[in-house]
Amino acid sequence: MSTAPAATDTRASREKILRELRDADRFILVTHENPDGDALGSLVAMNEVLGRLGKDSLMFMAADEFPLPYEFRFFLLDGLISVPPEDVEERTIVFLDCGNIDRNPADVLKRDGAHILNIDHHHDNTHFGTVDHVVPEASCTAEIVWDLMQGLGVEPSLTIAEALYVGLVTDTGRFMYENTGTRAHVMAAELIAAGVDVHEMYRRLYEGIPFGKLELLARALSNVERYDEGRLTITRLSARDYAETGAAENFSEGVVDHLRSVHGTAVAGLVRDLLGDGQEGRRKVSLRATNERVDVSAIARAQGGGGHRQAAGFSTTMEWPELIAFLRREIAAQL
Repeated sequence: MSTAPAATDTRASREKILRELRDADRFILVTHENPDGDALGSLVAMNEVLGRLGKDSLMFMAADEFPLPYEFRFFLLDGLISVPPEDVEERTIVFLDCGNIDRNPADVLKRDGAHILNIDHHHDNTHFGTVDHVVPEASCTAEIVWDLMQGLGVEPSLTIAEALYVGLVTDTGRFMYENTGTRAHVMAAELIAAGVDVHEMYRRLYEGIPFGKLELLARALSNVERYDEGRLTITRLSARDYAETGAAENFSEGVVDHLRSVHGTAVAGLVRDLLGDGQEGRRKVSLRATNERVDVSAIARAQGGGGHRQAAGFSTTMEWPELIAFLRREIAAQL
């Protein structure tokens, strides 16, 4: 099937977004709840790009998103607010790395008549913006911000380069996932040339982990179960596991990648209890596919979630036997 129409649409939407970014003077930048490295990196980088163009730009994140996961606390968040500004209705709202507008809880940003720029790489993006620039072939949203930065004639400062590198390296799984293309490596080379210290960045993101994270990983690995000759490799973490190890909720990040690497696995999964008030009985399911045979985003969408073809998730109240039966059925339907 030809990809020419999609490529044409992407070029057209790029020009529209560039025009919007050049012409507007005031912005508010937002991303999805529980932001990951790509979300935060894209947010920080775009804010700095607009600032270098002399724009009045603010980043918005709800107060309950803090503290950030320990690996992202080095970000300088100058210009970040947790209460929408009084002039929010006069600002252009830029959603970054957000496939669905409902993944941001701030209702004031979803009002009728809001002028929204939707910049994203999720293939299941719902195109909720006034102007949508969705590039599914991009490795990450940071790659799209990097491209727009070049279109705007902005040279990357160290702040921009580090933020974009975080988005790139985390969303490509340290350049291991199949979304890692030629442009991802070209982008990495340019960011390194702009001053990114690769070893220092790796240390910040992947070393110096709290001991509680190691204890939580040990529990997750001890709970692994395999089904259908190993095509589904899955584990679970309970609220008790978090309490007894003293682990924060985000310490489970990366657990599912250990399962993904097991020979014979088509889909790896982590099921963890959601913590906090009002979350009793709810679980977060994180899915990773080892290759293109299974689209885990389709499985997630069936339960109201979403994500990428090879990395997706959803929340559920299903008990373990029902959830396992659902996942086995959905995986079998695609194989």
